[in-house]
Parts: sequence; structure tokens; C-alpha cells
Amino acid sequence: MTMNAPPAPSVGGKRTRADVRRRIGEKWWVPYLFILPHLAVFAFMIGYPFFSGLYISLLDADNFSGINGAFVGLENYRQLFDPSHRQFQRFWQTLLNTVLFVLMSVPALIAVALGLAAILNAKFRGRTFFRAIYFAPWTLSVAVVGLLWFWIFQSRGGLIVDIFGWFGLTSPGWLSSQPWAWLSILIATVWWTIGFNTIILLAGMQAISADLYEAASIDGANKWQQFRNITLPSLRPILLLVITLQIIASFNLVGQPQIMTNGGPPTAQTTPVLLHLYNTGFRSPFDIGLAAAMAVVVAVVMVVVSVINFRFFSSERA
Repeated sequence: MTMNAPPAPSVGGKRTRADVRRRIGEKWWVPYLFILPHLAVFAFMIGYPFFSGLYISLLDADNFSGINGAFVGLENYRQLFDPSHRQFQRFWQTLLNTVLFVLMSVPALIAVALGLAAILNAKFRGRTFFRAIYFAPWTLSVAVVGLLWFWIFQSRGGLIVDIFGWFGLTSPGWLSSQPWAWLSILIATVWWTIGFNTIILLAGMQAISADLYEAASIDGANKWQQFRNITLPSLRPILLLVITLQIIASFNLVGQPQIMTNGGPPTAQTTPVLLHLYNTGFRSPFDIGLAAAMAVVVAVVMVVVSVINFRFFSSERA
């Protein structure tokens, strides 16, 4: 009985990657078969809409002409960057509103989630129940969350207004004045999404070796010192992920202000840029080309912010 001899080693006694593939019978195209289904879905769901939107941003398109609109080149972008154009102030004001919400929401969501994760990481009776309670709101849709908190904060018959009345206090206009409108949206967002961040950070905390805490305790470190010098550095890769996801999610703010404040107070002080983009493209004036240009600019801003975030929090472990 004869057996096939193994392939001869390459020059110098080392096997190349091609030698290994031949040894195990692997074809060069096999790995690509495994990623092909996901690549096809990605190209259809992400790649096609992106390039289609990029093309539409170069057209004078509306709901009727669509991709058959007249080609205008960079005219839509010029409107967004021309201070004399009426679209300039509204677009950059709504983008500033979105950035303001990101600056408010991301630190709050990370800090509260860290605190809750540290508490839920302790050993006490019923901790699984409390983990489920904190995670439950994240399973709700934005429509449910927006309507729920609208009825809580509304000025006529709202729960918060009634509570103020019980103590003989005058409730502020939570949904119709600043800074209360932003505070209302922030509270609703924190309540809705805090469970996801908490679960991710909790999983990271549980992966930290208990020996590190025992050694620090023997050396006399208190709980805060252990948290600052062991927990936070160990969670750096997880924090990078959570902060990046939260920045993207906060930039995608639409539903909460649309339902709770309708973008008001009347001067559009809580209108996020994506809600303004939707109103421009799908409500009067139905300018889809201009809305697509806004989307491209917002996408570039998000990419820049994400890159800065990665460079700031990146490490060898991340």
C-alpha cells in the first residue's frame, strides 16, 4: 500500500502558507465562501443605499422625480455651506442640537451604566431579577418610549406635573421650554438604553480576575481605589466599544424629540439633524437631493468623531 508523500518544504526548511493549504487540502477560495453570504447582505443593505444616496445628493430630486431628477453636481452641498442660503442656518443649528445631545447623553449613559454594573456585579440575593429589570426597557420600541414619557412630562395631567402639585409646587414646562425639554429627552433616553450599556459593562467586569482585587485588598486599597486602578483600566476595550456605539446611537436621535416635543419649543431647539433631514426630504419641501446631501455630511461627521474616539481610547488591548 502506497501513501502520498507530504509536500516538500520550501527553501530554508520553512513551509509557506500555500504549502499548508496543500497539506490540509484547502483551496484558496474556501474562506471567501464563508464570508460571501454576509458580504452579499452587507452590499445590498448598506453598500447600495450608501452609493445610491451619494448619487441622489448630486441631483435636484424630489418625491416625484427621484433618481430621474436633473443633475446639479455639488449644488446641494453648496447650499449647506453657504451662509447666505436659507438652508445653512437651519441645517447647522440642528446639527449643533444633535452634538449637544451627544455631549449630554454619552457621559450620562456611561457613568450611570458603570455605577449600575458595579452594583449588579456584587453578590446579593435577587441580582438576576434586578439585571432583568434594568435591561427590560431596552426591548421597547422608540414609539412606546416616546409616548410613555410624553404622558409623564406633559403639562396637562402628566405624572410629574401632578407630583409637583401634591407638594404645592409649580412644575416647569418640561416639553415646551429650555432646558427642561432637553432634560426630558435625556431622562427618557437614559431610562430606555441604560440596560444595554449596563449588561455589556457587567460582562466585562465579570471577566476581570478576582485575584487582582484580592491582591489590592491585601495591599490596603479601598473599593474606590480598586475601581479606579483595576476595573476602569481592565474595561478600556469594552468602554471603547460602548462609547462608540453610544455616540452613533445618540447621533441617530429622531424618535424621542419627534414624539415628545415635536422638535420644539417653537424655534426648533430640540430638532435633531436627522429629524430635519426627514422633514426636508419627505415633508415640505420634499427635496430628496438636499436631504441626501445632509445625510452625507452627517455621515462624514460621525466617521470623524468615531475615529477621534478610537484614537483617544485605543490601547494595545483594544
